[in-house]
Amino acid sequence: MSLDTVVEDIREQARARADEIRNEADAEAEEIIDEAEADAEEIHEETLAEAERTIEQEREQKLSSAKLQAKQARLEARREVLQSVRDDIEQEVVELSGDQREELTAALLDATAEEFEDASSVQVYGRADDQELLEGLLEEYDGFEYAGEFDCLGGVVAESDESRVRVKNTFDSILDEVWENNLREISDRLFEQ
Repeated sequence: MSLDTVVEDIREQARARADEIRNEADAEAEEIIDEAEADAEEIHEETLAEAERTIEQEREQKLSSAKLQAKQARLEARREVLQSVRDDIEQEVVELSGDQREELTAALLDATAEEFEDASSVQVYGRADDQELLEGLLEEYDGFEYAGEFDCLGGVVAESDESRVRVKNTFDSILDEVWENNLREISDRLFEQ
């Protein structure tokens, strides 16, 4: 065996070994690429699923927020309608006149006078436009006198220094009570569904 033959055999073995290493490396690279592609596909699917969950979550939040805003808008509209009805009622009470206003004011004054049976002096306040009416009605009560204006829809506010009691028997206070006691029914009638 000559040296050339030995060199050639070594080269052949080296080429074979290099081919074997290259083939192993190619197979290993192919396996790594397959694993990477599988991982990438899994990551892609997870990312897609997460994005879909996020989109669904945001959609639910926006839908919920829109429903809440719509409910708040309905409630505000109802409040405005109820306030408008209340304002209309107050205007009608203010516009009461003649015998009807006198009769209601007299009834409130009678109820108020019962609270001051032992008082010798009672000051009565009322709506500025009702001064003449009140002065006429007070002539029937001993110790009662018109003491001035009170900002109200009508009725009377009375007080006595002797009893340190103040009775507010106004159309406003009665309207407040009736309104509170019947608000549910009023609302149901206005907003029947």
